[in-house]
Amino acid sequence: MAYQEEGQLTLAEGFLARAEGGNRQLKRIAELLDFRPLERMVKQLHRSELGRPAFRALVMLKALLLQQWYSLSDPALEEALADRLSFRKFVGLRAHEPVPDYSTISRFRSALSAGGLEQKILAEVNRQLEAQRLMVKRGTLVDATLVEAAVAKPGMGDGAGARSPLDPDADWTRRGAHSHFGYKAHVAVDEASGLIRKAMLTDAKVAEVEVAEQLLCGDERTVYADKAYDSERLRGLLARCGIGDGIMRRAWWGQAHHPDPQLVARNRRLSKTRSAVERIFGLMKRSYGYRRVRYRGLARNALQLALLCVAINLRRALVLSG
Repeated sequence: MAYQEEGQLTLAEGFLARAEGGNRQLKRIAELLDFRPLERMVKQLHRSELGRPAFRALVMLKALLLQQWYSLSDPALEEALADRLSFRKFVGLRAHEPVPDYSTISRFRSALSAGGLEQKILAEVNRQLEAQRLMVKRGTLVDATLVEAAVAKPGMGDGAGARSPLDPDADWTRRGAHSHFGYKAHVAVDEASGLIRKAMLTDAKVAEVEVAEQLLCGDERTVYADKAYDSERLRGLLARCGIGDGIMRRAWWGQAHHPDPQLVARNRRLSKTRSAVERIFGLMKRSYGYRRVRYRGLARNALQLALLCVAINLRRALVLSG
């Protein structure tokens, strides 16, 4: 199997990089991580076709990160790689080398999705950030947000709760008086650093508490969550693991139909800490356009969520490391 090799910039390329000022943020990210473990994970996914050299899997993985940071479609990513020297340098392509076209990018994403490596990629990045003492692990903030499907909602004539034949993995849920069709992104965020420790995607119908155990890291002192996570089973698990219970409680109404004042005070106190996770969702939706998923199917969109979390963590790590 032949792969295109990453090379050093030529003298002319170096001059051009200095002339255009380069991209300092990408340069710092490239220096922040040891990408070799990630390359070992994904190198078997992108094989040569028709005897032509395949692009290195790491080139493709880094390209997908660029796609997250700059909100690029596959054709726009191909164009940006062809046009921007700083992008080429980040992924490991020299100025004279061809760039992967949009169909190659799409096929690599499909292979990565089929390989089910998204959780391992996020975990490896977080392992390195933890080794740099950027992960505090004092507390974990757990929450979920709704994300629209990439396809149109099924019509009213299709029946209540109808699925879309274009994306059968998407489902319906209600939030207040509104119906929502799509997915739900669940995250666990490090309280002090704001780094995303775990992330998973489900259809929108899955309740938060159903997947809460999968978001626990096991080494945090306290878990903070809103009332959607208030269950005896989860509270018991935290107690058995020696993890502090920062889960807000559902209202318990006492005499004269007034909520328990101690419970109200506790919820108000916990809310000040727990609400910090909303900043992550705000960042995802405002800065990265994550109001709706990009693709059809749970597997591909789960990969997108994991890559989005990696992209957010790497930018956040630049701030934390000064």
